[in-house]
Amino acid sequence: MDHDAIKRPRPDRPIHDLHARRWSPYAFDDRPVAEDDLRSLFEAARWTASSYNEQPWAYIVATKADPEAFAKMLACLVEANQAWAGAAPVLTIGCVRKTFRKDGKPNAAAEHDLGAASFALTLEAVSRGLYVHQMIGILPDKVRETFGVPDDVAPLTALAIGHLGDPSTLPENLRTRDVTPKPRRPLAEFVFGDAWGHASPLIG
Repeated sequence: MDHDAIKRPRPDRPIHDLHARRWSPYAFDDRPVAEDDLRSLFEAARWTASSYNEQPWAYIVATKADPEAFAKMLACLVEANQAWAGAAPVLTIGCVRKTFRKDGKPNAAAEHDLGAASFALTLEAVSRGLYVHQMIGILPDKVRETFGVPDDVAPLTALAIGHLGDPSTLPENLRTRDVTPKPRRPLAEFVFGDAWGHASPLIG
C-alpha cells in the first residue's frame, strides 16, 4: 500500500505540488537525516517574513546521533506524543520570544510568525523527500527547565522530522490516521465576502 499516495489530496484548484505532498505522518523511519538537509530546513525558517522583521522564533534541536540529547528532548513531549515521535531521527522544539527586542513591548504576531517559520521549514523538508509532524503536545515547563529557556521566551511546539516509515509499526488508532485520506473543508466554509459565513464570490 502506498500510504503516501493515499494522503495526497485532490485539490479543487491548482496548487504547488509541495502543498499536495505535505502531510504529517506518525510513522517515521529511523534513517538519519543528513546534516546538510537539516541546515537547509532551518535556513528556510530563517528567511520567513515576520512582523517588523523581529524573527521571534528559536529552535532547540536534537538528533539520534546524540542519544542523550535526544532522550532529553523526547521527555519534553507529552506521553502520547513520545509513543510515536521517538521513532523519528530528529526532534526540535519551536520557541517564541514574546516581546520585541527593541523596546520590550508585547509582540502580538510572535506565535503567528513562529508558525510561518515552521511551515517554511516543513515545505523545505517536503522538497527534500522528508516529512515533518508538528505537535502542540509538549511540556513547556520541562522544556524551560531542561534547556534553560529564558523567561521572555515561550516553548510552544515540537516537530518530528525524518523519512516516512511503515504505518504497520504503529498502534491501531495511529495507523488508521496514517493510511486514511486527509479531509479538507471547502473554500466556501472559510473564505468569506460581504459578511461572516457568506462565501466570497471570488471562490466561484
